[in-house]
Amino acid sequence: MTDEIGAFVPGPRVHIEGRAGGPLSGLTFAAKDLFAVAGVPTGGGNHDWPTGRPIPDKHSWAVQTLLDAGATLIGKTITDEVSLGILGENAFDGTPKNVAAPGRVPGGSSSGSAAAVAAGICDTALGTDTGGSVRVPSSFCGLHGIRPTHGRVDVTGMLPQAPTSDTTGWFARDAETFARVSAVMLGEEIPSKLPSKLIVAVDAFGFADADTAEALQPMVRKLAALIGSSGEEIMAPQGLSVWARAQRSLQPAEAYATFRSWLDERNPRFAFSVAKALVTGSMIPESDKVWANLMRQEVRGRMKYLLPEGTILCLPTTPFPAPKVGLPLSVLDPLRDRITCLCAQGGLAGFPQVNLPGATTVDGLPVGLSIIGPRGSDATLVAVARAMEKAAG
Repeated sequence: MTDEIGAFVPGPRVHIEGRAGGPLSGLTFAAKDLFAVAGVPTGGGNHDWPTGRPIPDKHSWAVQTLLDAGATLIGKTITDEVSLGILGENAFDGTPKNVAAPGRVPGGSSSGSAAAVAAGICDTALGTDTGGSVRVPSSFCGLHGIRPTHGRVDVTGMLPQAPTSDTTGWFARDAETFARVSAVMLGEEIPSKLPSKLIVAVDAFGFADADTAEALQPMVRKLAALIGSSGEEIMAPQGLSVWARAQRSLQPAEAYATFRSWLDERNPRFAFSVAKALVTGSMIPESDKVWANLMRQEVRGRMKYLLPEGTILCLPTTPFPAPKVGLPLSVLDPLRDRITCLCAQGGLAGFPQVNLPGATTVDGLPVGLSIIGPRGSDATLVAVARAMEKAAG
């Protein structure tokens, strides 16, 4: 199978048949190059990462679970270097093409996985989400994507970045495939019962670009009609930027701790933006980390208050559609900061979040609407995604 969009890691393509007769038989999937596949080096998006490391002798939990369910693995996909990126541009392996928004980034760090699904090369794909790496490419590529409840899905065999925020996630083009894969990964049937209340995060909509917020309004109205009861709330009373600052204090510090010994021993090559993130992580004062951990507790308390059982919250997944490929760092850095303002609650609170596709800006660029539910309500969010697609006809 050809890779005309540059979604897969260079070299021979991995192909492993799924178990015959499983619930996902007939489906194909790809795995972000952070997931162990037996007999294949884990590249991590950085050509120095595999050096001196043993080749995995067994599959990661996520890969094995999909294979056991009958899905066939067709390759490993490009990721931002050691998952330290949100836009999907990789200095070593290139930028996968976003067929949903030509000339635009696919979003990262699960860039190849999202791009491959969007292009129809595979039915579903594994990604990871620490600061938004499934949610953002889902929005930019017009896909269903999930960041599960933190700790819900086994991450054995997945290359870590910041463990208190890391999760495994997955993508699909249509809600029915998304539900089939989610049932397997979550280990439970997708219910028919929907939540009874919707909250619209007005501060998040106010923070998004005007054309993005406007493009999402028909989906918000459809969601409200589906749920039957809706209201408005401020999600982050301290400020979305304050939540983002807490995530930017905790995540880089953890990432530096994760990779510190490798940096010391190997002095690996990085793109400047990735090196900058690690250097920043190494310099975060203990006082900032103490403050950020306290803010994490506040965020968790706020989300628990907003989301009792039977309630979901919606917000723009990203504040704008996919930026153009190849923008200068001086332009990209503020964009990354704005994305974090709408994604920080994922890593801080660990509540499940699903991106719903279906909206485009006046320029025809995809933007996603996110729904967040209480911890453990992952399958219910998937049920909402399925109901939304059926309502659309």
